Amino acid sequence: MGSWGPHRTQASRHFTVSQAQGRRASFPAPTSALAVSVTVGGKQYLLGLYDTAGQEDYDRLRPLSYPMTDVFLICFSVVNPASFQNVKEEWVPELKEYAPNVPFLLIGTQIDLRDDPKTLARLNDMKEKPICVEQGQKLAKEIGACCYVECSALTQKGLKTVFDEAIIAILTPKKHTVKKRIGSRCINCCLIT
Repeated sequence: MGSWGPHRTQASRHFTVSQAQGRRASFPAPTSALAVSVTVGGKQYLLGLYDTAGQEDYDRLRPLSYPMTDVFLICFSVVNPASFQNVKEEWVPELKEYAPNVPFLLIGTQIDLRDDPKTLARLNDMKEKPICVEQGQKLAKEIGACCYVECSALTQKGLKTVFDEAIIAILTPKKHTVKKRIGSRCINCCLIT
């Protein structure tokens, strides 16, 4: 979840394509889904990745995909300060309302553009700068995210770390309510929205 833009969908698709055993499923907008098998700590997990539409037009539909989600990835582009601001103003309040006991990670995307001359010139024209790692870490702590991770769909840097950390967040619940919510579901099957 996160502000509209190609960065979220590209990250999940690049990750699943890079996994040898990954399977893709196609769902119509406002949600797309992908499935991939990942090994963390010597154990294999099947991840179901749901990419929800961030546009305002889908505000009423998006929460319908939240039930039974094990972990959320709140994404923003490090070269789009407005998307960073939307994390606190839009996405965290939505999670607190519809999935208050589900862990979430804060994900900074498009890190390959942080040093791109054209991107820096565009941001400079708007009197803005890319979001730095420290800003991401500070916001993650402020909003109660499990962690802050950065990645690039283009270079694939950090992509595996994003999904490894998501699995770790699921396996180390902070509250007993998470354990109850998982109930009789297969613990080796994880749903990420």
